[in-house]
Amino acid sequence: MHPTTHSSTKNRGVSLLFALLSLAALSLATVALVRSVDTSSVVMGNLSFKQDATAVADRATKQAITNLNNALPGSLNANADGYYATAYENLDVTGQQMTGVRKLIDWDGDHCQYVPGTAEADCTVLPASEFTINQNKVRYVVFRLCDAVGDPNATTTSCARPLTSSSSQAAKRGKLDYSDYERFTNVSGVYYRIVVRVIGPRNTTSFVETIVHI
Repeated sequence: MHPTTHSSTKNRGVSLLFALLSLAALSLATVALVRSVDTSSVVMGNLSFKQDATAVADRATKQAITNLNNALPGSLNANADGYYATAYENLDVTGQQMTGVRKLIDWDGDHCQYVPGTAEADCTVLPASEFTINQNKVRYVVFRLCDAVGDPNATTTSCARPLTSSSSQAAKRGKLDYSDYERFTNVSGVYYRIVVRVIGPRNTTSFVETIVHI
């Protein structure tokens, strides 16, 4: 009777060990599943906020275009609040696109504190006043794609314009080069670059740039 009792007790001990190991494995699998679901929820939430910020940027761009269309004659020939009559080719919109000598947008009015190491940067470009769309904080800057302020039709000013219908210019179609003034002769309207920054409720940030012809 003694050997049989010893064997039965030993089997029960091994069964308990396997049961504990199985329980531990199931617990780890449950934790992993919960973490996976939480991560997926966070990712989907971030994508939703990003999409909303991008949609808001589109609305802000349309508002900027409306303001350009409603501007008084001659008012677009000089710099104004959130508007620049020159192209600013070395502009770093996000502060992370280039290094060294560059121009930054002072988005928050704090002398570009959002960019570390701005000793060589020019932080003098100011956006338009902030406004809100669907709890998103919006600011934008408009640049006229010209090499100087003043009348865009003056011979001393070169601006990016749509190509003329001349067949000799076909090879340059679609190229925004405001220095090639001759091919834009007698063409009305110039190109504008609209840069929009949107900050969402969870600090989701979206930058959108649009080139328009007015």
